[in-house]
Amino acid sequence: MTEVFSMIELTPVLNSKSQTPLYVQLYEYIKKEIKVGNISSGTKLPSKRKLASYLKLGQNTVEAAYHQLVAEGYIESVSRAGFFVCNVQQNVLYSEQDTIEHITKPDMKPEKVYQFDFNHIGVDVHHFPYAVYRKLINEIVQPENAPFLLIGHAQGELSLRTEIARYLYQSRGVRCSPEQILLGSGTQYLLTLLCQLVANKEFAMEDPGYHRVRVILERNGVSLTPIPLDENGIAVSHLEQSSADVVYVTPSHQFPCGMVMPISRRMQLLRWAAQKEGRYIIEDDYDSEFRYTGKPIPSLQGLDTEGKVIYISTFSKALMPSLRVSYMVLPMPLLERYRQSHALYTQTVSRLDQEILRKFMVNGYWDKHVNKMRILYRKKRDTLVSSLLRFFPENTEIIGQDSGLHILLRVNNGMSEEELLSSAAQKGIKVYPASIYYADQKSQRSSPMIVLGFATLTEEEIKAAIPLLYEAYFSTST
Repeated sequence: MTEVFSMIELTPVLNSKSQTPLYVQLYEYIKKEIKVGNISSGTKLPSKRKLASYLKLGQNTVEAAYHQLVAEGYIESVSRAGFFVCNVQQNVLYSEQDTIEHITKPDMKPEKVYQFDFNHIGVDVHHFPYAVYRKLINEIVQPENAPFLLIGHAQGELSLRTEIARYLYQSRGVRCSPEQILLGSGTQYLLTLLCQLVANKEFAMEDPGYHRVRVILERNGVSLTPIPLDENGIAVSHLEQSSADVVYVTPSHQFPCGMVMPISRRMQLLRWAAQKEGRYIIEDDYDSEFRYTGKPIPSLQGLDTEGKVIYISTFSKALMPSLRVSYMVLPMPLLERYRQSHALYTQTVSRLDQEILRKFMVNGYWDKHVNKMRILYRKKRDTLVSSLLRFFPENTEIIGQDSGLHILLRVNNGMSEEELLSSAAQKGIKVYPASIYYADQKSQRSSPMIVLGFATLTEEEIKAAIPLLYEAYFSTST
């Protein structure tokens, strides 16, 4: 035996009233677990004494079961080491005559590994402030900070909400008190909560729009109307013709098309909301930190004088997706409704993570990090766009390059979306479909687009990938 693995625990269901002896039941259980692959070869079994104690059996019962398994070649005894599963041909030995007839095994097929992945969800992990974050963690995880191990305020710690309110006012013109802010473990969670607060209302959202939001709304039983876009964002004239009372929009950087909603369209949208009691606008400001051209436009919430805008944003894009900290600014009527109906809800974000984030903001690390990443992502955006302009034909359309961490690319080479994805994959490049963001995915077939995220790639990787992508789409041998 050249390799020793940690010992496993066995939890068979044994029937002491059965006519089948207990040692036979244990033997059959272990044999089947080995045959279907739940106990892999080389695995160390519990000692006879430990297993007997754990299962409340006599040691002779376990010894008899092990002896039979050794005799049949399923396990072997190694001197002064214990019992180990032999290298038997698993799964093939399993037959329909066994008691367990249907074993569903997970799909173990490995995912294809790409040389270049234009993922639009991730961030640049190489420039994360590891040293600063480690320092803050060490400062906080101390005995004197034991209260952070306990459950905190349902809306999130007031100290962090105060910092968020300050930051939102200075950077986005959002006008709110810390009391109006509600933290949650991701935007999807907050939207689920919001569906409960504005129940029994018809929703509308941009088409195309973020497909995960569409799924969340639909799974919460929301009646959802897709509203088309024009060059300025959501077409309010179409919204006015619908029966929706709540609309979800991404005005600072429309997802996925990338346009920035001008002030005139924002005022038009606010007028729509003010025309009827109970109407609301959900403003998702998911990556407003990364605007590369033009002057920033105030948030819809900052322009709102009627309490009609529900502002949502996240730390995922600027800091790290795995942090799972998003926040929502509720108008006062919805805040009162939340406090009345959700008073028993507990906060879903760890107090430790909240305190780390608060210190990260208070000490100026957040502003410094955002500024650094904005410069870095602008360089990557410039590299991607310039590379596309250099290699791709003039009729190639680059869409949504002024903000955010992705662009859309309409290649105009006659390929279908499926062909665009597969041709890129043959060159070791992963690109992403844009059709999933449409309510009717078939509507984009005549003029398909792909999504190219650039945050996770280096400038050198982008420069190397684009010529390969050109070959995939325009090589005569393709």
